[in-house]
Amino acid sequence: MGKDSGELKEYQPLLKDFKEPTQQIKVPSKSLLLAVWAAGIGGTFQCGYNTSIINAPTKAVQNFINQTWTERYNTEISTQVLTLLWSTIVSIFTLGGLVGASVGGTLAIRFGRKGTLLFNNTFALLAAFFMGLSYPSSTFELLIVGRFLTGVNAGIAICVQPMYIGEIAPRALRGAMAMGTSIFITGGILTGQVIGLNELLGKEEYWPILLSTVCIPAIMQLLTLPWFPESPRYLLIDRGDDVACKKALMWFHGPDKYHGEKEDIERERVSAGGIKPKKPWELFTDTSLRWQLLTLVVIHMSQQLNGINAIYFYADYVFTQAGIPAAKIPYATVGTGACECITALTCVSLELSINLHKIVYLRMHDTDLISNINVLCAVGGVTNILTTELFTQTNRPAAYMIGGSINWIAFFFIGMIFPFIVNGLKQYCFLVFLVVCCLVATYIFFVVPETKNKTFLEIQSEFQSRKKLIAANGTEGPLLSTPI
Repeated sequence: MGKDSGELKEYQPLLKDFKEPTQQIKVPSKSLLLAVWAAGIGGTFQCGYNTSIINAPTKAVQNFINQTWTERYNTEISTQVLTLLWSTIVSIFTLGGLVGASVGGTLAIRFGRKGTLLFNNTFALLAAFFMGLSYPSSTFELLIVGRFLTGVNAGIAICVQPMYIGEIAPRALRGAMAMGTSIFITGGILTGQVIGLNELLGKEEYWPILLSTVCIPAIMQLLTLPWFPESPRYLLIDRGDDVACKKALMWFHGPDKYHGEKEDIERERVSAGGIKPKKPWELFTDTSLRWQLLTLVVIHMSQQLNGINAIYFYADYVFTQAGIPAAKIPYATVGTGACECITALTCVSLELSINLHKIVYLRMHDTDLISNINVLCAVGGVTNILTTELFTQTNRPAAYMIGGSINWIAFFFIGMIFPFIVNGLKQYCFLVFLVVCCLVATYIFFVVPETKNKTFLEIQSEFQSRKKLIAANGTEGPLLSTPI
């Protein structure tokens, strides 16, 4: 006993400074995790899948176009026309994505977040039908139609799925749940690369089946998502349905753990004060949202200008220049997809680990160092959920429409200019993207506030406080991340 008493005395100074927990460490419920899976499998997973699935049948589809052209016009197609048609089939996906992002917010207001995700599967099913029908009907134009529809599906999914996940997740877990979006995108990319290998559906005769497999994630979502409730925030703030909101919160968080989330939603409803959801152009005229909009533009442009999609667009060229044999390039591409998927999974583990250690650390030391580390570590994975956090309910759908449109325009832009960057800089081509990543990381560190464990109204208040500080000082000082 004497020895134990002595050891206790040694730790008295630490115990004196130790702060009692102000919140419990939350773990997502099974219902919440299943809802995230159901939303993601037919959402951003579909987007990633359609980004990579088109690479495998390149030669097979080009042969099909040449054969169809010869049968129609009794002459072989020119190289220029063949290249134009193939480029159209590939790139029309981004145009469809832009269209989908432009209407996604409006659909989310009219049909709800869950309702829009379910309706969105219509585009995937139609796309699968048209692309599968192109070969037996000898109509390569149906491939263009199908790819455009897959783009519309992806554009709506990227707009609405993060909105749904962000609104159903408790504030303490929004960051971790947000990584589900990145996991499903990278998982979709990797799955498309694996399915496109010669050992599976990558053989030339299987390409119509390969392109038609886009219907599988859509069917899976149609079978699972209807079992889960609509977004509680949408039900209460947009629809005014208090009973349905309460049932949804109990479903997601349990009958004894939903009260805090209900209070947050109630405060946001009172703050909205009957204001109708804004249109995208109305956000640009609202000076109180200037910094949120600037952040939105920066993070969504950086998501494409970091160079990752350039690798998928021009994987064959990049790996050929690297000296990899042609027969091994599909496996190298799979390795690239696997690395990105592992990175997304690692970010989830890092997010959860930082959450756990941050709470203990802050109880002992009262510093914002860990908050800043958390922001920098999760930059890549939280782009979409950050849009949810930076805007309140009445502004959020319009913000997603703006962010999604910028994302798809940047997607198209990088696909167009990357060959010129490669020709000009050769093996140093990715240094351009390194510079972009460093600039964006600097902007996020100095401008974007820490959002973890804060309500949407608290985050909005931080931006408002910055605006008042600028007005008082007449300077544009940075908004540093603040402690939780």
